[in-house]
Amino acid sequence: MRDRIKEKLQDKLSDWLEPSIKRVYFSIDKKDIFKVTQVLFKELQLRFITASAVDNPDSLGIVYHFSNDPAGEVYSVRVLLEDKIKPEIQSISPIFPAAEWIEREIWEMFGINFIGHPNLKKLLLADDWPEGEYPLRNKK
Repeated sequence: MRDRIKEKLQDKLSDWLEPSIKRVYFSIDKKDIFKVTQVLFKELQLRFITASAVDNPDSLGIVYHFSNDPAGEVYSVRVLLEDKIKPEIQSISPIFPAAEWIEREIWEMFGINFIGHPNLKKLLLADDWPEGEYPLRNKK
């Protein structure tokens, strides 16, 4: 599967890392998330597991996790969002609706806007939670 991913996404990949035989991490530019997700899911038949976000000192990041179930492998796609004032990325939920809930959670907890998401509304926080405050973002 590694060779097929590299072949299909060659010019979109950077920082390829294989910490174990069953785990691969690679980075892509945020503009490529929709295309990369389409290739992984539709062409290579990898299953979307979930996504996770992280607040770095100078950026935000999202890691999208995909599984090659027959081989027991996990491929994690890292995306860096350098604009912490107005972080945004294309939603992958049009490819598979299962991404809608995790994108809502990341939007709510980190303030990352998912362009094209069909229903960005609160999922976990109280209705009276202050606008513009994100519980999982570092306070400066």
